Amino acid sequence: MTILAISGLIRPMLEPRLPEGLDVRWFMSAEEALAAVAEAEIGWFDMNDKEAMAQTLRAAKKLKWLNSIYAGLDFLPMDVLIERGITVTNGAGINAITIAEYVVMGMLTIAKGYREVVRAQDRREWLFDSPGKRELAGSKALLLGYGAIGRLIKPRLEAFDVEVSVVRRSGGEGTLRPDEWRARLGAFDWVILAVPATPETEGMIGAAELAAMKSDAVIVNIARGSVIDQPALVEALADKRIGGAFLDVTTPEPLPADHPLWSLPNAHITMHLSGRAQDKMFQRSGERFLENLRRYLRGEPVAPVFDPRRGY
Repeated sequence: MTILAISGLIRPMLEPRLPEGLDVRWFMSAEEALAAVAEAEIGWFDMNDKEAMAQTLRAAKKLKWLNSIYAGLDFLPMDVLIERGITVTNGAGINAITIAEYVVMGMLTIAKGYREVVRAQDRREWLFDSPGKRELAGSKALLLGYGAIGRLIKPRLEAFDVEVSVVRRSGGEGTLRPDEWRARLGAFDWVILAVPATPETEGMIGAAELAAMKSDAVIVNIARGSVIDQPALVEALADKRIGGAFLDVTTPEPLPADHPLWSLPNAHITMHLSGRAQDKMFQRSGERFLENLRRYLRGEPVAPVFDPRRGY
């Protein structure tokens, strides 16, 4: 009998629809998870506590398939996944629509100075001019990362007449290769980071890249905080060497209350909420898991597969 260890949080949705003949070990805490996964062949043990997830993975000695709602799994021990040959399906694409919408929202918020409009409303102050006068139309955006999220960002920006240049390993018409984009940084009004968190993307935006950007360029990060050299970003924002930053992700998370990013007027912090700005995340994840479970039990491939060697 196939044994599954699954978080009880999604039990109401899954339990009535699971195939018969399965031994499902539901759990509601990190301690219960450690016991539940001991014999499990299949595991879905997402938790807010990433270290607890890593410990649970290490304890799952018989695991063959790990499912997760998270797209980025850089907090898990990749060596364990590789050594045990565990198949991993992640949440790539589950939150892509809402994150792509968040990017557009962030760009419009900065372009129109909407944060200052909201603050004026809080003060009951009638503004006679717009605090932001930028138009998206005619601007140029560099999009780093063209996975499930990037592929949705591009058409949404193009609908606003933004010229989008994509960075892809393979290159191609209208795209830049990984060895080309740094030399072109000064041409873009927006630099959008949608890359996976891997050793090669860590700190990919540092002091040199920030110095190469236009003085009014805005960086938008919906990837991971680690892809930006954050102290260098703070310095560039404080000195107004770039126009601003829309940061859905930071290092660390949560960002400490005394961190300088909070008080910089050209920094917009959105607390990693982009993927949560929806009510369909668990529904989509559950549907995908059930379809993959049917495939797994029939000996068919599951998807999307996360490659721990590449980190995405």
